[in-house]
Amino acid sequence: MTDRPGADYSSLMSERAQTTVESTKRGRVTVITLRREAKRNAIDASITEGIDNALNEFEDDPEQWCAVLTGGDRFFSAGADLAAGPGEPTPRGGIAGIITRERGKPLIAAVEGFALGGGLELVLCCDLVVAATDARFGLPEPKRGLMPDFGGAFRITRALPPNVARELLLTGDDIDAARAERLGFVNRLTEPGAALAGALELAERICTNAPLAVRGALRIADTAVAGDESALWELSHATHAELLRSADLREGLTAFFEKRTPRWSGK
Repeated sequence: MTDRPGADYSSLMSERAQTTVESTKRGRVTVITLRREAKRNAIDASITEGIDNALNEFEDDPEQWCAVLTGGDRFFSAGADLAAGPGEPTPRGGIAGIITRERGKPLIAAVEGFALGGGLELVLCCDLVVAATDARFGLPEPKRGLMPDFGGAFRITRALPPNVARELLLTGDDIDAARAERLGFVNRLTEPGAALAGALELAERICTNAPLAVRGALRIADTAVAGDESALWELSHATHAELLRSADLREGLTAFFEKRTPRWSGK
């Protein structure tokens, strides 16, 4: 009797994950699509489970050599669901099923519309970025009394010049895809609605090469860029824990849901 509610909840979450994250195969390329459009693809427990399941299947399938992560043709993701939360970290992927995942195969982000907060942190987990010209990237967490706690606070400094990264972190403002491309964050720009097609073209180009050579080069490159993140994660978790106890966080979230300007106290 006591086990049944948990089993029912797990089954329900698995069913939701299948509807909020879609995984399809196109030759040797897996396309993973976020499908929680009503909530602007905000990351909740079902998105986390869906991404985790899709990436586990992709990594474990020897016939799949490259993957594309997309939010569809309207937007990528508005970030973590502030009401429901992102769910529990997964064994293989960590937060959102991807944030601390050890991947061996290339992953490309195809971005339409906006990738904000946790949405941008999903993009930062990818190896290459294809974006529509009207796409936007940002970390608006400070506007809610928060900080990017999915690794964005330190990973953004690798993806963008340090001063530009600090601009995003301190203002909470976003940048457009054209500027992101000039700064080297976006690999290819496409017309609006064509980001997925552009990402698939890039993925197919990657798949013409020897898969073991691609994975070996990617592993070395990622190690050179990221190094050991353990100390950064420890600092990020400690700073986030302090913010969770702050009055400003309570005010920021209250103002967000009440659709008003926050009244910060610095406490």
